[in-house]
Amino acid sequence: MQLTFAIVVVSNMRAAVSFYGDVVGLTLRFESPDWAEFESGGATLALHASDGSPSASDDPAQMPAGRCRPGFSVPDLDAFHQRMIGKGVACAQVPSAVFGVRVAQYVDPDGLIISVSEER
Repeated sequence: MQLTFAIVVVSNMRAAVSFYGDVVGLTLRFESPDWAEFESGGATLALHASDGSPSASDDPAQMPAGRCRPGFSVPDLDAFHQRMIGKGVACAQVPSAVFGVRVAQYVDPDGLIISVSEER
């Protein structure tokens, strides 16, 4: 079994497309006012516009059903971290070892936490 896509519901499509494309560095495949798709190494990250607002909680145990936490991997987590901080992205967890893998977490424009690990 292989993950083929993940959908993130967003409150501001323009800000979300800019974040995942210009800041995170994913390649935009398709964009419309209510839907966007990015290539992410074999799986598609899709953004879906919503009129609702996200939960205030970023604790996975407190998130309502339907939220997600996208995870990405990069070859050099330190370089990625410096790029994100340089672009003013909030860091929820600085690069650190978690269960033998280096991971960092960042906050998207809707407050969704994205995890980024370093490729082994």
